[in-house]
Amino acid sequence: MERLSSTTLLPEAFQGTRDDITQQMGIVWEHIKSPVVVPLLRLAVLICLAMSLMLFVEKVYMAVVIVLVRLFRRRPETNYKWEPMGEDPEAGNAAYPMVLVQIPMYNEKEVYQLSIAAACGLSWPSDRIIIQVLDDSTDPAIKELVVKECHRRASKGVNIKYEIRENRNGYKAGALKEGMKHSYVKQCDYVAIFDADFQPEPDFLMRSVPFLLHNHNIALVQARWKFVNSDECLMTRMQEMSLDYHFTVEQEVGSSTCAFFGFNGTAGVWRISALNEAGGWKDRTTVEDMDLAVRASLRGWKFIFLGDLEAILTQSHPPLQYDCADSWFLLIEQAKSELPSTLKAYRYQQHRWSCGPANLFRKMAVEIAMNKKVNLWTKIHVIYSFFFVRKIVAHIVTFIFYCVVIPATVLVPQVQVPKWGLVYVPSIITMLNAVGTPRSLHLLVFWILFENVMSLHRTKATFIGLLEVGRVNEWVVTEKLGDIMKTKNGGKAARRFRLRIGEKLHLLELFTGAYLYFCGCYDLAFGSNHYYLYLFAQGTAFFIVGLGYVGTFVPRS
Repeated sequence: MERLSSTTLLPEAFQGTRDDITQQMGIVWEHIKSPVVVPLLRLAVLICLAMSLMLFVEKVYMAVVIVLVRLFRRRPETNYKWEPMGEDPEAGNAAYPMVLVQIPMYNEKEVYQLSIAAACGLSWPSDRIIIQVLDDSTDPAIKELVVKECHRRASKGVNIKYEIRENRNGYKAGALKEGMKHSYVKQCDYVAIFDADFQPEPDFLMRSVPFLLHNHNIALVQARWKFVNSDECLMTRMQEMSLDYHFTVEQEVGSSTCAFFGFNGTAGVWRISALNEAGGWKDRTTVEDMDLAVRASLRGWKFIFLGDLEAILTQSHPPLQYDCADSWFLLIEQAKSELPSTLKAYRYQQHRWSCGPANLFRKMAVEIAMNKKVNLWTKIHVIYSFFFVRKIVAHIVTFIFYCVVIPATVLVPQVQVPKWGLVYVPSIITMLNAVGTPRSLHLLVFWILFENVMSLHRTKATFIGLLEVGRVNEWVVTEKLGDIMKTKNGGKAARRFRLRIGEKLHLLELFTGAYLYFCGCYDLAFGSNHYYLYLFAQGTAFFIVGLGYVGTFVPRS
């Protein structure tokens, strides 16, 4: 058959050469397969299985804690006090602490009005709040729009400050740091931070500030994110699944076990004295929020998180005192944000979210281990669980094991992956990840395939952060669309698919897709494990993302 194909497809002059090369390649492969490839692949399988077990144990542990918390409504020995804010007949508005609200933005043409309006609409005495718009925009037209909006709000009696700086050094961290240097900030006790795509509910401060006011060992109150565009396209639905797990499981487990969780960078209220004691904002990584949280926790400050008060918190200023979980973060479902709905924006965001934690781990691991103010359990949790397993192992094992090693075993049948590592462990991990968003369970297969594709991008970013090379400090502001799609499409949803190739071909994804297809074809022809069913599906997902056929298409005006 091979000779027939050669005769049909190649001129006679080249047939001998082609057959010789094929035979030589076959001989070389047979000579190196047994002494080199098989041992290396077996070692790779063992390492990947070990990492899978680390991730599996972490997921099961968090699931057990969540079940216990929900079933037994575990209450702590130490109760954090909460009392509703109210006017003092004698002190008047002076009973309210001074709050600074910072809104960092950069060329946010589509959302600047929404964020400024939401901040100006917060329920708080007008003489006890300062809205600070930190505008790093480089587009003069957008700057002018933001200035006009600030002036319009100021004319209505809002205490709003428009601040700019000469350069963008330090990006967001630099803007926040510069904003804290102004003289009027000295009169403020707390600072609330909202990214330009966040829209807090009016009573956000009324619900969060009392925890800081009545508990002087608390540095941060963290609010949960809700998403205004989670139904925009399939990609935003899958992002919602991942982020919901972070809030409903990871952060609540942290609260219940007195463990550590990083600040999410927005929708939080900091005690300014704690922020300053921790060293303020630093721009040494692209996760300045996580950096600040780690440094504050190492100085003994606590953060509050409450993940089980949804029913209570939907009421307006409940006149009662909570006995809160002995936790590090307060979770309030009242900060709405926009998910990146274009593939380009999502890739930039995921690079920052994967590279930054890995780079911070490289910089702070020794400092955390040597710290004298936190106990051994907290050190182990921060270094092993929070950083190593969740921020490094999770990305690497997803790509290397499921997209490289398992397909390679098709080509080397002498190496077998045990069924527990191939089926049972990943299935349980996947189901535990899906509990955060029950409404999207029918999208689970698409979520698995998409997460595996994105794991390539995250793994690359993780190694860049660990090795501190290349794009380690790259900061690209996540593009927000706001109401642009309604404007450009007459209120109709954006087109999900388009008949043209995306803005850029992603070659690594295309190469990985080709590799998976090759392994799938080989398994279909010579294998007996039926891996080709997964390999073809996963390869197709890589091709779709590699060609840019995912996310929302923004029509050019």
